[in-house]
Amino acid sequence: MNRNIIEIADAAEMIINGYAFMKMGDNIRVLNLNQSDKAALMTKAGEILETSMNDIEIDIMLDYYHRNSKYMEE
Repeated sequence: MNRNIIEIADAAEMIINGYAFMKMGDNIRVLNLNQSDKAALMTKAGEILETSMNDIEIDIMLDYYHRNSKYMEE
């Protein structure tokens, strides 16, 4: 794993099955740590603003987020 990925993982509020979730102001940035070209920016409610993920990966990531967002650090 390269150094940038390790730094991103360390900064993440939550990591679930290889997806790092990080707060960015009022939004959440998500990075697939196993495929670092797959990322998304979404609202806290789960509305996708930008993404390089395909529809299936978005559904999987959103499911992880909605089931676990209560564990993100405040």
